[in-house]
Amino acid sequence: MTTKGIILAGGSGTRLHPLTAAFSKQLQPVYDKPMIYYPLSTLMMAGIREVLIISTPQDTPVFERLLGDGSRFGISLSYAIQDEPRGIADAFRVGQDFIGTSPVCLILGDNVFYGKLDFLRNALTSNVGATVFGYTVTDPHRYGVVELDAAGNVVSIEEKPQQPRSNLAIPGLYVYSNDVVDIASSLAPGRRGELEITDVHRAYMERGALHVHPLGRGIAWLDTGTPESLLDASTFIHAIEKRQGLKIGCLEEVALNQGFLTIDTFRESVRKLPQSDYRAYCESLIAMQ
Repeated sequence: MTTKGIILAGGSGTRLHPLTAAFSKQLQPVYDKPMIYYPLSTLMMAGIREVLIISTPQDTPVFERLLGDGSRFGISLSYAIQDEPRGIADAFRVGQDFIGTSPVCLILGDNVFYGKLDFLRNALTSNVGATVFGYTVTDPHRYGVVELDAAGNVVSIEEKPQQPRSNLAIPGLYVYSNDVVDIASSLAPGRRGELEITDVHRAYMERGALHVHPLGRGIAWLDTGTPESLLDASTFIHAIEKRQGLKIGCLEEVALNQGFLTIDTFRESVRKLPQSDYRAYCESLIAMQ
């Protein structure tokens, strides 16, 4: 069954205040594109064409104005409102009708991935239960942390621990079987008053159905939740794009490469863009066809 995608783009973004006083963290620029372009492009590059964007009552209309129904990218975009921050796991309650009987891939709207996405494509085709990813960091106390034994089995999983038992953080990208809806619906709020994604993962771990795939050096994961990390992400994207002359997170280009758009529908989509460096880049792709 085809996996559906969810982007959780809610929250108050207090760590980025006053940037987020007027509009969502996920609408902030990461170099030359709105932040949400990057997680959306990740889902698209993994072959996911049905995506639900969950955001706040005030920001959802802005996302709709930015991205529309997704047809210009050859995908289907839906929207749902999370009226107050209730935790990552609440996404499965909000998105229950959208998910239906399908497996689901959830990505947080402030997470940027760069590199070959074979790890995600493989997870989408092979997952039974839950698949999460591990990324080595120097500050694991900021994240959910997973501890593995020598055989790669999960020993423990903790949310923002004071004394982390490993330096393997869990990025905001997760793949689940459809039973995640029932698991999330059975949760009680944690000590922060939210439905914790770590509790979802513990439920799978207790069933022996939590799989962790450590990511190697060929993958870059950038969390853009603080002013410094937002600047780091912009600098990283700028450096890669300037060096290669190729854009990261260009949704029209991803759609063309994935076969979501034909060259004719791509050309029509680009024609509607305002004159800009972004449009000029897309037009250069037409010239190469």
